[in-house]
Amino acid sequence: MQILFLGAPGAGKGTQCKRVSKQLNLPHLSSGDLLREAVKNGTAAGAKAKSFMDQGVLVPDEVLIAMFEEKLSSPECKNGFILDGFPRNLAQAQSLDELLLKLNKELDVVIDIDVPDSLITERIVGRRTCSKKECGAVYHVKFAPPKKNADGSEACSVCGSPLSIRSDDKEELVGARLKTYHDLTQPLIDYYGKRSLIKSVSGSGEPDAIFAEILKVLKVPA
Repeated sequence: MQILFLGAPGAGKGTQCKRVSKQLNLPHLSSGDLLREAVKNGTAAGAKAKSFMDQGVLVPDEVLIAMFEEKLSSPECKNGFILDGFPRNLAQAQSLDELLLKLNKELDVVIDIDVPDSLITERIVGRRTCSKKECGAVYHVKFAPPKKNADGSEACSVCGSPLSIRSDDKEELVGARLKTYHDLTQPLIDYYGKRSLIKSVSGSGEPDAIFAEILKVLKVPA
C-alpha cells in the first residue's frame, strides 16, 4: 500500500504516520529523515544534498526527487511506503507522479489530517521541550503539563532541567507557518482530490480515536 499523509504543522501527522507504519509494517519516509540518511550513507543524492546543506541553502527539488528515487527503488519499499512531509507543493507532487510512473508504482490514498487553525495554534504555542539534549522530553502546558518548581517555574518531569520553547513555536510565527502551509497545500488537496485519492480525517480528537479512523479509511483491522 502506498500512502501519502498531508497535515499542517501541529496536526499530529508525524505521530499517526509512525503508528500506521508500525501497524502495516511499511517504511515511514519523511523528507528530513531521508535527507539525513542519504547524507550519512553517502549516496549519490546524499552527496548532492550535502553540498547544498553545507551552504545553508534549501536542497533543490530535483535532488529531493533523486533521493526519493533511491529509497523507493530499494527492497525496503517493495510492499509499499508512507510519505510524510513530501510533496509540499504542486511542482513536487507532479515530480513525484513522474517518479512513481517511472518506478511502476502509484499512490493508493492521500490522507489529509484536518485540524482547525485555532487548535493547531493552541497545540504549537503550548509545546515545551527539555533543554537537556540527552533527555529531550516533550510536554504541553495544557495536554501534557510538566512539573513545576517551588517558585512556579516549569521543569522537566524526567530530569528536572529547565524547559525551552522552539523559536518557531512562538505565537507570532505560527500564523505565518499556517498561512504558508495553506498556500502550498490547498492546491495539493485539489490535485489529488480530482483523482479521488483524498480522504479527510479529523485530527481534533484523541490520538487513539484518530488512529482508529485512519485504519477505517485504509480498511485495515485495528
